[in-house]
Amino acid sequence: MFIDSARFSVTSGKGGQGCAAFRREKFVVKGGPDGGDGGKGGDVYFLVDNNTDTLSNYKGRKFFKADNGAQGLGGRMTGKSGESLVLIVPPGTQVIDDETNEVIFDLIELGEKVLFLEGGKGGLGNVHFKNSRNQRPTYFQPGLPGQVRSIRLELKLIADVGLVGYPNVGKSTLISVTSNATPEIANYEFTTLTPKLGVVEVGNYNSFVMADIPGIIDGASEGRGLGLEFLKHIERTKTLLFVIDVANYRTMIDQYNVLKEEVAKFSTELSTRNYAIVLSKIDGYLGENLEEDIKNFIKDIGLEVTKSSNEFKFEGDYPYFIQDLIYSRFDNSKPYFVLPISSLTKLNLKPLGFALYNLLEQGKDEKISN
Repeated sequence: MFIDSARFSVTSGKGGQGCAAFRREKFVVKGGPDGGDGGKGGDVYFLVDNNTDTLSNYKGRKFFKADNGAQGLGGRMTGKSGESLVLIVPPGTQVIDDETNEVIFDLIELGEKVLFLEGGKGGLGNVHFKNSRNQRPTYFQPGLPGQVRSIRLELKLIADVGLVGYPNVGKSTLISVTSNATPEIANYEFTTLTPKLGVVEVGNYNSFVMADIPGIIDGASEGRGLGLEFLKHIERTKTLLFVIDVANYRTMIDQYNVLKEEVAKFSTELSTRNYAIVLSKIDGYLGENLEEDIKNFIKDIGLEVTKSSNEFKFEGDYPYFIQDLIYSRFDNSKPYFVLPISSLTKLNLKPLGFALYNLLEQGKDEKISN
């Protein structure tokens, strides 16, 4: 089960109390105090582990606690320290203070281990309180209490390309035929109820990660549909791929305008990411002139149909657009390409992988130049 949020309290271990003891041995008539210190309480850590991709381990649990330190012993022996608690989370997890909404940690790097709460210090044994006026102290310190915090975990998936589109426009089918992902596919809206990740192989040596999230509808940024619950999963994607359904009852330009608007409302930063557009389900087109409709869509978004050939060798006789990077620089205010595809007939799927990989490379070049 995919769980992307959890809320619970965490407590580090309490320090063990010190010990009041006295040395008692043969031929030692009046041994002095020798009570040891209490053990330190267990710490609480977060560990980023790639073997988990959900927060399901925390579902239904309200409280986590590290072990307490053990009491000190005679013979000046320190009590055993409490065992630390390690909370394992997938990459992309944010640890948020549930009271202040402050982001405490943003855990991205695989293998990253951070100290969250430190265990209480063990109390001092009576050996520390011996002085010239009190040779037999019976006093010892209690251990310090552990720290307590109420937190919320939020998982935001990390992917290179995020698919953005209305429900039932072919996103799940696209990721299933281009990657190793196996999402549920059916001919009704909101088939996808949880995000899915897939690795797209490009040639023999390159690859990138694609994310499919539940469909976006009008008002998604305000919580309609599955709204904010899953829009957050494209926040970390480097590139957006808008999936426009040519067989949908909504026009192509209407779909595009709503999707762009909802993404911009949700996150201004996200709306400035590099992006591209695919026109899906061309095999299911029911209109009169698909070629003319594609030309009109490209014109409506302020672009012109590309008439020259391109390095990715887009297939078919349908119009398309792609930025010419030979004679001009990449313009991230425009889509890198507008490409008709068919997941059923596999039209343009292989060139799509290469074009998306090249778009990701453009993003790397932008960071270097900046």
